[in-house]
Amino acid sequence: MPRSGWQQKLEQIGFSFYNLEGKAYWTEQACYAFSSAEIDELEAASEELHGLCLKAVEYVVANKLWERMRIPPVWGDYLERVWRRSDPTLCGRFDLAYDGREPPKLLEYNADTPTALYEAAVVQWYWLKDVKPEADQFNSIHDKLIEAWRGVLRRLPPEGLVHFARFEDHPEDLATSEYLRDTALQAGLAGKPIAVPDIGWNGRRFTDLDEMPIQVMSKLYPWEWMAREKFGVHVLTDTTAFIEPAWKMILSNKMLLPLLWEGFPNHANLLPAFESEHADLGRSFVKKPIFGREGHNVTVVGPGVFDTAGGDYGSEGFVWQAYQPLPRFDGCYALVGSWIIDGKPAGIGMREDERRITHNNSRFVPHYFE
Repeated sequence: MPRSGWQQKLEQIGFSFYNLEGKAYWTEQACYAFSSAEIDELEAASEELHGLCLKAVEYVVANKLWERMRIPPVWGDYLERVWRRSDPTLCGRFDLAYDGREPPKLLEYNADTPTALYEAAVVQWYWLKDVKPEADQFNSIHDKLIEAWRGVLRRLPPEGLVHFARFEDHPEDLATSEYLRDTALQAGLAGKPIAVPDIGWNGRRFTDLDEMPIQVMSKLYPWEWMAREKFGVHVLTDTTAFIEPAWKMILSNKMLLPLLWEGFPNHANLLPAFESEHADLGRSFVKKPIFGREGHNVTVVGPGVFDTAGGDYGSEGFVWQAYQPLPRFDGCYALVGSWIIDGKPAGIGMREDERRITHNNSRFVPHYFE
């Protein structure tokens, strides 16, 4: 049962977009219950997958596979530099298929601009305290974020300031960016908001509207867009540090999926994935754009199964991945979003939809374990 006055409770903690595009985005009509053994399995799989992903980054950088990863080669030297000096990463989210019987399977890695962070870290935690105070939740996201920001602070000069760039007319992006800023403030950093269109260039540095140089920018703006815009070339001067760092464009890229399968074939947490249609997939596969977001331009094909979503992605090509059905509960397909904070598993957020393709307005549903 939903909490009495649940809308007001959400608004009190700054979560106002519980409806998106005319649909319920947050729901308390249901919740997901896990065993502690299942949580342990998800945590271990997430740690394992993150390790594989870091090996994939090293492989791409060492072999300069820029064209294969659809990264403009002019960005190669810069990307290698930020990887070699270990520019810090804050967070990313694995999307996993997990039914509690088979090992969790990686569907994709939202490694660059992951939203649903505030919902997972804070909103479902308040739900747990109200509804299941005796239970637990796989959720140390908030504390790990603050600790990760402290690591960033140690690398900055005393007057170090982080600018938080986002589109302020997108409620979810704005809330995610403000939540990141709040955790940075709790870690002792100074944080200044800025709208993406207000970022300037003075001929030497990125600047804000007050002509203040931008030393560090936490951005909710995809690297693959920046790398293809005229303005983006200024990044290569390396006068501003970015969170997430540019090496994340290797991981937020669906070409990662065939790369991982080549490097670690038959790994328990991976699905077969290829750069083109492949005999190993048979008649069951998911076709995904290399640079796709929010389920757009994804097609699911299987025996008696077909689902496809429109959109404007796909010009750079597609990857083909084995179809792993999501578990279904009360007519809803459930997806596990597993958060990596500062390189460590930190918690999960559950999304569900009547369709097999998870979209930006697919419902967020809280979870607990005992």
